[in-house]
Amino acid sequence: MKIKPKLAHLPVKPGVYLFRDDKGSVLYVGKASQLRNRVRSYFQKSRPHDPRLMNMISKITDLEYIVTDNDVEALILESNLIKEYKPRYNINLKDDKSYPYIRITSEHFPQVFPTRKVVRDGSMYFGPYTNVKDMRQALGTLKRLFAIRSCKYDLSPKVIAQKKVQLCLDYFIKKCHGPCQGLQTMESYSATIEQIIQFLRGKTDALLAALQDDMQQYASDLKYEEAARVRDKIETLEKYRNTQKIVLSDQCDRDLFALAYEDDDACAVIFKIREGKIIGRVHYYLKGTLHQSESEILEQFIKQYYSQTDEVPAEIYLPVTLGDESLIRQWLSSRISGSVNFIIPKAGPKKKLMDMSTRNARYLLEELKIQREQAKERIPNNVRSLQRDLHLPHPPRHIECFDISNIQGTDAVASMVCFIDGRPKKSTYRKFQIRSKDTPDDFAMMREVIYRRYKRILDEHQPLPDLIIVDGGKGQLSSAHAVLKKLNLADQPVIGLAKRLEEVFIPGLQDAQTLPRSSSSLRLIQQLRDEAHRFALTFHRQRRKKRTLSSRLDEIPGVGRIRRERLLQVFGSVAMLQKASADDIQKKTGIPGSVAQAIHKYLHAKTS
Repeated sequence: MKIKPKLAHLPVKPGVYLFRDDKGSVLYVGKASQLRNRVRSYFQKSRPHDPRLMNMISKITDLEYIVTDNDVEALILESNLIKEYKPRYNINLKDDKSYPYIRITSEHFPQVFPTRKVVRDGSMYFGPYTNVKDMRQALGTLKRLFAIRSCKYDLSPKVIAQKKVQLCLDYFIKKCHGPCQGLQTMESYSATIEQIIQFLRGKTDALLAALQDDMQQYASDLKYEEAARVRDKIETLEKYRNTQKIVLSDQCDRDLFALAYEDDDACAVIFKIREGKIIGRVHYYLKGTLHQSESEILEQFIKQYYSQTDEVPAEIYLPVTLGDESLIRQWLSSRISGSVNFIIPKAGPKKKLMDMSTRNARYLLEELKIQREQAKERIPNNVRSLQRDLHLPHPPRHIECFDISNIQGTDAVASMVCFIDGRPKKSTYRKFQIRSKDTPDDFAMMREVIYRRYKRILDEHQPLPDLIIVDGGKGQLSSAHAVLKKLNLADQPVIGLAKRLEEVFIPGLQDAQTLPRSSSSLRLIQQLRDEAHRFALTFHRQRRKKRTLSSRLDEIPGVGRIRRERLLQVFGSVAMLQKASADDIQKKTGIPGSVAQAIHKYLHAKTS
């Protein structure tokens, strides 16, 4: 066991540890103030563990650790690694999708736009917005209030001085002041960006006061058109502010966290309160919460949430005390160069607000459960049609389709594609290199692939598909069915699809069956067959191309395995390598000049 020697030599220092299984996948990421004590505690037989931890420990075959300078660095690294690997036994955000942000770029005249990709280049990000409607409302109000550029040009001083960018329509309709032509100074544009930042942070009172001062100044200077324009902005801002509910009388900025959890699911809700008003609510579903306490779930979520947002308020309201509260407070305080306080409301309006937030979390968790049940009951029409036309005992919601690809038995490969509820699920696709035959025997190849696939399914106790499709006629189907019977899966639904007349073969029936040409069930089968063929053909071409190039390169003196792999990686094919000069080969691969010359000479001698 690889892990035992590592346990004996763990350092007594802070850091992060990763447990891996026999396939190298990360099972769990944790942090520790003393790696030696924390990691070894998992393997002490005297220490009681809940069933979840016992199951995880039974799968650990390897350990990796990273030493950090202090506990705060370990906390940050742990959060980043959990986000990267999404380990099975950590608490993870349930949604795989990325939520949008509003980005203010870091350049001379910053751009403001929505994005789902966070690039740490000095840009500012506001969000994430779990409700896209809220983000669009904020952006729409922002564009009505502030004149900023919508173009994506690099407006450097040199570009502006040379007047390379022409004025666009936004300038003439007063939505931009023309920084591209030097008609607006960087100081003036920066002042507008500062106002936008205040707006996105919820500081509408200060912004409103500044606009009112501007309006009064324009009126005093008899600039009535400008004053009217600012008046319209004030009306827009007041209308937007009136949509924000006032919940507290003080002006402190705070985030309020609430949680609802049940079994392996949880819902965390965050109310963003700025200047006493709720400016937004975001929620996340979490998984992996079984046997976890409310404090543990909330602690893991808070670390993940604040690792992906730039907004950290001075006060954070929580329903319970966190285990690592002082460490998290230290981390967050360093983010804003000020103090961050955790508060647990006990009575009064703040406690009522916490209770309201908790009810929201419970409603959202119930909604998740209802949606999940509805998804189970919702079966697409083409899946129901296929069940009807093939007389299957259950709707074929999980279908696996196989195809063989080879040229006279050489470079033989197979593919397996999977459709769930009539849609491809590419993460479950599989490729097979044929091992048993190097002759053109499609029946033997199909037997091998079916056996390998479903023997492994049985060994790993994974669910079987509702329907198996093999690309081919009666012979391929008989081969597949014989293997399934050998595996005691004689009742497993399986069909063969012949290409010539789109005929369907079913075990036990002598004659081929035909499905209506216009039926959605036939289109679904054809889609599966075509996707399996595409996937197999792509894999076959890759194998053949690598073999062709490898076999030819093996004949060249000075080209071993490492150099051959480097040439394959850089050029990919013989045709591309033949087009390259000896100098190109040397520069792009780092191979010595004499060997590059030998490769060039050899390939051109073969083609001359």
